[in-house]
Amino acid sequence: MSERTPPRLRHGDTVAVVAPSGPVDLDRLNRGRHVLTGLGLNVRFGPRMLIRRGYLAGPDQARAADLQEAWCDPEIAAVVCARGGYGATRVLDHLDWDKMEAVRPKPLVGSSDITALHLAFQRRLGVASLFGPMPACSTISDEEGPEPRSLSHLKASLISSLEPRPVKGDQVLVPGSAIGPLTGGNLTLLAALCGTPHQMEARGRIVLLEDVREEPYRIDRMLTQLLQAGCLDGAVGFVLGSWVECGEALPVLVERLGPLGVPIIAGLPIGHGTPQFSVWLGADGVIDTESCSLTGLIGNQDKAP
Repeated sequence: MSERTPPRLRHGDTVAVVAPSGPVDLDRLNRGRHVLTGLGLNVRFGPRMLIRRGYLAGPDQARAADLQEAWCDPEIAAVVCARGGYGATRVLDHLDWDKMEAVRPKPLVGSSDITALHLAFQRRLGVASLFGPMPACSTISDEEGPEPRSLSHLKASLISSLEPRPVKGDQVLVPGSAIGPLTGGNLTLLAALCGTPHQMEARGRIVLLEDVREEPYRIDRMLTQLLQAGCLDGAVGFVLGSWVECGEALPVLVERLGPLGVPIIAGLPIGHGTPQFSVWLGADGVIDTESCSLTGLIGNQDKAP
């Protein structure tokens, strides 16, 4: 069963940018803010987001507070994560899930390390969330401007009057078709969450996998961990996103995932590459290996007033 998809955004909505993971570069952040305002959105920064503690954007409690306050603020229409890095897993124990479940859902946007939040929001809140580019990262905040295809796809995925296009890959590894809620994200984070209350459950779902700067043997190790932990049991299909600076990753992925006997498509521009397209995790998706594409079905929207 798919999670509830929060209402998409409208012109003039206010979004909060927060930093639940690594520290944020202020110049990139300001350029990303300009891009978001160019989409017709009002932008607020989390009040604690420029605190820095080593490789984290401040203490765990501060990062969690910005996220939770934005989620629970009725004036905020979406929560946008500034960047990934590391630290989202540490935030999970500092969120008041009961309080967050009691408010109307809204889009949570982010990728990479934000995979931890996507999985937790699916399991604890029953809410779909958007895996896509972030305002203080390269596809949005480079000095020469945002990468046009990435921005266009983010806009179509986030704004209510638009429809996101199917995301096409370039290789069919196992033919077939599949439909089901999309889950997954960054492979490193999926492996890190094994054995926690937030670990991925793939049964009846399509699984997205992507990563960056991981050698094939480490990809093998993480896939083996997911397989042995049962996290991939019952998956109905796999979509493989970008594997930037990962060497020859596909042979390992085929070897470990192929025996599961479900459709697998590869080469989708989702993850750390350029362009970086957006997909709703928790919402239904369709794998079609004839067109080598993933189509997101944005339905089951929250009906709360």
